[in-house]
Amino acid sequence: MYSSFPPNHTNRSPETSLKMTKKPVQYSVIDAFTDSAFKGNPAAVCLLEEERDEGWMQSVAAEFNISETAFLSRIGTGIAESENSDPSPRFSLRWFTPVDEVELCGHATIASAHFLFSSGLVKTNKIEFITKSGLLTVQKVDGLNHVNTPWPSNNKAGEHFSIELNFPTIPVIDCDPTEHPSIPATLNGASMLNIKKTGNGDLIVELLSGEVVAGLQPQFDELQKCAGVGVIITGTAAPGSGYDFFTRYFCPKLGLNEDPVCGSCHCALVPYWSKKLGKNDLIAYMASPRGGKLDLHLEEDTQRVLIRGEAVTVMTGTLLV
Repeated sequence: MYSSFPPNHTNRSPETSLKMTKKPVQYSVIDAFTDSAFKGNPAAVCLLEEERDEGWMQSVAAEFNISETAFLSRIGTGIAESENSDPSPRFSLRWFTPVDEVELCGHATIASAHFLFSSGLVKTNKIEFITKSGLLTVQKVDGLNHVNTPWPSNNKAGEHFSIELNFPTIPVIDCDPTEHPSIPATLNGASMLNIKKTGNGDLIVELLSGEVVAGLQPQFDELQKCAGVGVIITGTAAPGSGYDFFTRYFCPKLGLNEDPVCGSCHCALVPYWSKKLGKNDLIAYMASPRGGKLDLHLEEDTQRVLIRGEAVTVMTGTLLV
């Protein structure tokens, strides 16, 4: 015979009680580097009001199973730039793929800033993020790009805003011949014009044109065996296309066959293409099936890359565990 009394909660272990008192976590799924839903690169953004461990974060990222999941927690404010300005809010920011934590991510930073700006949690136009790559700043911008010329947009005023990331450059170095990728099925006859390596372990493969890059049919078993962490395949855009170069980024070792739009790889691609094309302002297209546009600027004196894009919120919800 079953008792009609509720179970004795006093017999719960301290660990079980702690788990049950955790606050629900608000999240949004945001498409970055696009002004249209279901394009660009999706990222989940979770706002933490209390500490969570790495194992939990990794489990959540695996549950979302999209290219990146970002975890935000407020840690105060920075220093005001002048007596007449407010200090920027400061947040801790961490990024996880479905299988591992990464040290730098562009699209999930765009998504995190979009979440904070659009939710009204941040009232200033600038946010500071403390990350594994140091202090990163983002800025909400309207109407003008980094060289003070009209910012192109198909949206009505006030409907959307752009976000500008201020990221460090990543060095591009020579690649040892033993590290050259062997990907004949992926290239399907296309010639590799140049092979380089980034300071964080990705391979850069330049092909004859952006059109060839866009038409690749990647063979992920080949790409998985390459020496690099990921393989960046890039080529010049056709004249009159409105872009300077096309790129695709394959990273099956990180649990992501193709990153739809990768902001961080442009920390290496901007110096690479700036030198080849002889200009510091560039427009790039990530030629994945989802596609995405990045407006870019190289600050040579400080070796920083400004990466600008829009974002769209497509989903909101609550994590209950």
